This record gives sequence, C-alpha cells and structure tokens, in this order.
Amino acid sequence: MSGATAGSMKYRDFGNTGIKVSEVGFGGWGIGGNEHGHSYGPTDDKVSLEAINKAIELGCNFFDTADVYGFGHSETLLGKGLKSKRDRVIIATKAGSDFYQGVGFQTFTSEYIRFALEKSLDRLKTDYIDIYQLHNPPLRLLKKEETYSILQELKREGKIRAWGISILDPVEGLTALAVSQPDCIQIPVSIFNNRPAKTLLPSAFAVGCAVIAREPLANGFLTGKFANVFNLTFEEGDVRQSWPLDYIRARIEATERLAFLRKEKRTLTQAAIRFVLSMKEVSVTIAGIKTPEQAEENLGASDLKPLSATEIKEIDALTKRNFDLPE
Repeated sequence: MSGATAGSMKYRDFGNTGIKVSEVGFGGWGIGGNEHGHSYGPTDDKVSLEAINKAIELGCNFFDTADVYGFGHSETLLGKGLKSKRDRVIIATKAGSDFYQGVGFQTFTSEYIRFALEKSLDRLKTDYIDIYQLHNPPLRLLKKEETYSILQELKREGKIRAWGISILDPVEGLTALAVSQPDCIQIPVSIFNNRPAKTLLPSAFAVGCAVIAREPLANGFLTGKFANVFNLTFEEGDVRQSWPLDYIRARIEATERLAFLRKEKRTLTQAAIRFVLSMKEVSVTIAGIKTPEQAEENLGASDLKPLSATEIKEIDALTKRNFDLPE
C-alpha cells in the first residue's frame, strides 16, 4: 500500500452530545464474517482483532457495528477487542433487524428494542452503549413520534448516551428531524453518493444533529482495486455478489475517471475518505475495516491535507456529467 499511514488522528464534535469522536471511524460490518451472508466475504477472527487493536493504536475511538452483522459476531469481536479499553472508545450499534426470527425480519417495538439492547450489551461486554441507532426503520415509522420514545427512555435510564437512526434516503432523515430530535443520523455519503450533502446534512448540522457518513468507499469500489468486470467474482454471501454486471461495470468505469486523485503519498482510498471529510457537517466517516493494513490506510486519511479546491471542483464536474458514462 502506498500513501500515508495514520500519524495524527483528528477529532470532531459529535453534534451537540458533548462526545468527541475520531473523524475516521471503524466500520464493523465486514468483521461479522460471511457465515450468514449479506457481508463482505470471509474473515479471520484473529486478524479482525488485530485490526481493532491497530485502529485504537492509531487514534481511532469510534467503532460502529450492528447486532445483525454476522448475527452478533461483529459485536462479540468488538466486545473482546475493546473490553480493556472501554473508557477510551465510543461504541455505536444498531437494532431493528430481527435476525432472531430469520433473515429479512424487522421489529421496532419498544419490547423488542429493549430485548435487542440487552443482547448487544452482553456481546459487547459493557453496561452502556454510547450511540444506539434504529437500523433502517421504514418511513411510516419515522413519521410517528412514538417510534422514538423507547430510545428517549433508554437514554434517561443511562443505558445509552445518545440515539439516532441509520437510514438510506435523505428524506428519511429529514422526516426524523421534523418529528423528533435525534442525536445523530447515519447515511451513505461518498463521491458516488453526494445527494445527502445537498439536502440532509445542512438541516442536521443546523440543529446540532451529528452525521455518521457510512460507505465513503462505495462498497469498496472507490479503493480502485476492482478492474476487469469479467474476471471479477464475489464469494457466496458477499453483499455485492448479486449486483447486476452493468451496475458493477459502471462503478469500475466511474472509479477509473478518478485516477487523478491518486498521489505519491495518497491512495485513492484515502482521497475518497478525504472527500467526505471535506464536509463540515460530517462528524465521523466509517469505512469497513477487516485487517490492520486497512486500518492503517483508512485512518491515515485523517493525517493528510484536505483535497484541493481544484480536485473538489473536478469531482463535482464529473458527478454532474455522470462520470462520462454512456447513457
């Protein structure tokens, strides 16, 4: 790996919560492993734990996971890796994907959220969660004030320090902001997905709601490591395995248009992370980390100079031209 390794992690305010977070965090989806599918390929638990330790060593204090990742396995690994360092880290997890009933179930009742929280606390080996999020709740629930009541109760009880929602569409976040006062909103933001920056992020920032920007590497494609779509295969259970070839080809070709972002001491991965960090509304961005090497590269982005105005301008121009992809 060329590019900078982490030397000096920078920290940002997590909205109005009083919590300080490393601006680049640890995305814990991948370390959940592939046993139950819907992940990012096989993992080695020993290497995953080494990645967690490396991240802490390099100044990362923000670890994001969800109970459904590996059906609890990601939380279990973080519980092992963070137990002796609990007072130094911020743990964010999610609930609502009711894998106890099977793949694809969702439950957001107060009773279920309490049940899921206790399970997460046990796996994470802690007696409180710093940031607790509803995991992809449907819009019809986000429109109801009572949906958030259980999170407010848990915060008053000291079981959680802050609460929020993890969503896909900016409209969902804007709805939550209109109905309640979430401490944070998690949403995909990347060079390929800049829509939240135009709509949701300013609204969240205005009311002191933290933003967790996930998928800054666009499911791995903005690393630039994927080249020939015809030789590209994803293992069974990989979330990308069922994606249409045309969609994968478009992402690869779009990434090729961004080659100008590679520098002698900055990888494309790091440039993609820096792009998200250029947004003042973002409290923390989380790219998936499965190895110590990925921890070094991802977290190293914090120690690099911001993208230049010229680079940002060229990215914006490419976005408006749909990366010069054929119609």
